[in-house]
Amino acid sequence: MNSVCERFLGSVRRECLDHVLILEEAHLQHVLAEYALSYFNTARPHQGIGQQVPVSGERDRARFAGSVTSIPVLGGLHHDYHAAA
Repeated sequence: MNSVCERFLGSVRRECLDHVLILEEAHLQHVLAEYALSYFNTARPHQGIGQQVPVSGERDRARFAGSVTSIPVLGGLHHDYHAAA
């Protein structure tokens, strides 16, 4: 489990904390919660599970045939893409 924790913490540092100026502990908790819940587990593909996301939600992960909508995560640091309705 140590390698899994190190992989996750490295991702948090490289993809989130290296780009955000943390002001206080409450701000850090908010940023980490948004990263983990809104991006890491629901939008970011994971190599270990065949480029799938751990929590697929209600949307279909098939290739998009139409237009795509971009949704900013963490104030635009990352983006999540959905098929436009």
